[in-house]
Formats: sequence, C-alpha cells, structure tokens
Amino acid sequence: MRICSVAHAFPPHYYPQEELLAALKELWGRKHVNVERLDRLHRNVAVGGRHLALPMEDYRKLSGFRDANCAWIRVAQELGQEAIGLAARAAGIELSEIDWLLFTSVTGIATPSIDARLVNRMGLRPDVKRIPIFGLGCVGGAAGIARAADFLRGNPEGVAVLLSVELCSLTLQEDDLSIPNLIASGLFGDGAAAVVLAGDSAPGGAGPRIRATRSVFYPDTEDVMGWNVSGSGFRIVLSARVPEMVRQHLRRDVDAFLADNGLARSDIGSWVCHPGGPKVLEAMEESLELSADALALTWSSLREVGNLSSTSVLLVLEDTIAQRCPPAGTLGMLLAMGPGFCSELVLLEW
Repeated sequence: MRICSVAHAFPPHYYPQEELLAALKELWGRKHVNVERLDRLHRNVAVGGRHLALPMEDYRKLSGFRDANCAWIRVAQELGQEAIGLAARAAGIELSEIDWLLFTSVTGIATPSIDARLVNRMGLRPDVKRIPIFGLGCVGGAAGIARAADFLRGNPEGVAVLLSVELCSLTLQEDDLSIPNLIASGLFGDGAAAVVLAGDSAPGGAGPRIRATRSVFYPDTEDVMGWNVSGSGFRIVLSARVPEMVRQHLRRDVDAFLADNGLARSDIGSWVCHPGGPKVLEAMEESLELSADALALTWSSLREVGNLSSTSVLLVLEDTIAQRCPPAGTLGMLLAMGPGFCSELVLLEW
C-alpha cells in the first residue's frame, strides 16, 4: 500500500497568537482569571497563529453546544470537500474511483456523519464504503492511515481516502477556568487534511509505501487525555502526565516495532510526528534520541497553525513529501499518541 497524495484545507480566518490572546484576556479578565498566567501559558505553547472555523466576532453569537455543533457540521463539510478534491487531483484520480472513505474527527458529532453528507455533496459512488471514526483525538490521523492500509491489504486494486477535520475552536468552554482549558485555548487550531492511499497495483503517486503498522494501548490511562461531555459540550481533559507517557512508553514501543521488522531507530531517515505541544515534542526528541532537526517540520507546523488534533500529523506528512522529498529507499516513521492512552506507529518507505 502507498500514500499517493496529501492535501489540506484551512478556514480563511487566520489570526496571529497575539490577537487571539488579546481577545481571551478581554473575555476572561472579567472573570478574574490571572491574565499574566494566561499570557505565560499562551507563550509557552510556541504557537504563532491559528486558523479559526469562524470569524472571531462570530463566536460571541454562539449560544451553547447546539450552535457550535451546527457550525462544526457546516464548516466540516466545506473543508472536507475542499481537502478531498485537492488530494484527488494531486493523486490523479477521479472521485468515482474512491472505494473507501474514512472520516475522523473529535471536535463535533453528526448523524448522518460528515462522510455521508460528502457522498451527497460531492457525488461519490453510492457503493463507497464509509468508516466514520470518533474518539481517537490526536492519534486519529495516524490510526486512519493504518486502518486504510488494513482495507487495502485485502484489495490491492482499491483506492481509499482518509479525511480528518478538526475544528477545535468550536469546543472552547468560556466558563471553564481550569489550566487545561486555558492551555487548550492557546494550543489548538482548526483545519482539515485528506490522504489518498492505493494498493500496489494502482497508478503511481508521490508519497511513500506503507510497510507495516502497529497500535499500542496503555491500560488504565483513560484520564490522561480526552473530553468530559457536559451540557455545554466538550470539556478538555489534558493531563500534565502526557510528556511522562511519552518518556515511559514511546522508545520501547518504537524499538519493538522496528525490531519486529528487522530494523533499528538508526535506520529511520524521516520522522513524521504529531505536534502535541513543546513539552511533548521535547519528550519525543529525548526518548527517541533524535537529532536537532529531525522534527523541524513538526515544530514548524505547531508554530504556524497550532495543534489540529488528528489533522496535524497529516499536515506534517504533507510537508515532508513536499519539502523534504526523501530519496528513494528512505525509511520513515509516522507516529502519534492520543486518548486511550495509546500510540499508533506507521513504518514508511519512500
């Protein structure tokens, strides 16, 4: 199986971090939040700016979870259509050639799901196999690629599309003054990405082959990351233990995965990692003993658009294909961690 193309779609509303911070200071300053702490938290996440699903002034018009989720459904369809269209054109395929459509998101809910709405909106084949995925959070992009590869193993002539849409700004809880929510208000952004994958017998593409995948679940870690669902929507669960989980598990799991494929970390020439945040990236670099520039594209993605949950690792993959263009034969590791707590590892070869 191989990755033929990756394409992104962002909302047109982009704001520098300083402008977003000023708006939040105005909002929460009236509620006696320590604005100096808010300022420090925002600076510590190393984000320079983010796209928002809506113009900033429109968020004040949202009245509760219903309004926010309706906006999610509308914008998710718009960005999803754009991302899939761009990815299909980059891969040189027609929409009618898509056999599987996987959709992942953790920032809104819809029944019919967004993938079903896109079948109607984009005129996809009525027999397209749809797999909507909810709840994987930051690991969803890597897991979606792995699950698409699972489908293609059984049908090497097939074409699968993974779509990730995350509109994190629509989950912000204005009355939640906890440190996790204050951090999330500075870290997470909005956007979408689509990946076209095909079996070995399908036409060529610019991306790497998928040599192997692995999922790793860590028992009894549900409280590390996720949502508490309330009447006002999704309330962030974001434990300070996340970097600890990276240091505790990631090296062991990556080494075991590579060893089972007759490889070692020294064989990996390209690292495609989810930009979870500065402390998480530092823990990854330390745990995997990476060189100073190994995660340069991941750091750049965090700085330019923030953490987009499941979408982010796909943005880093797109940048890796476009900017680094690893030589043929280069091995790569795509990885992300997320709610569960869990890891998803994908071994790539250019």
